[in-house]
Amino acid sequence: MYVNGQHIFDDYHFQDHHEHQVPVQIYWGKEHHDIGYVEYFSPSYIKMNNIFYSRKQFTFVSRPGY
Repeated sequence: MYVNGQHIFDDYHFQDHHEHQVPVQIYWGKEHHDIGYVEYFSPSYIKMNNIFYSRKQFTFVSRPGY
């Protein structure tokens, strides 16, 4: 179970969010950039809303109940 606002970073976090369709919010620095569902993930990128986001450049936050 993930709490609202929890940072996600491990492969199993992204796998859980993908399988259970839990929304993920993306930040670039402290600015909100996007929110959606994980379509695909790899060790380097997360695909959401048909866009690939670098796991090194962006911060990913769990948003259950959004």
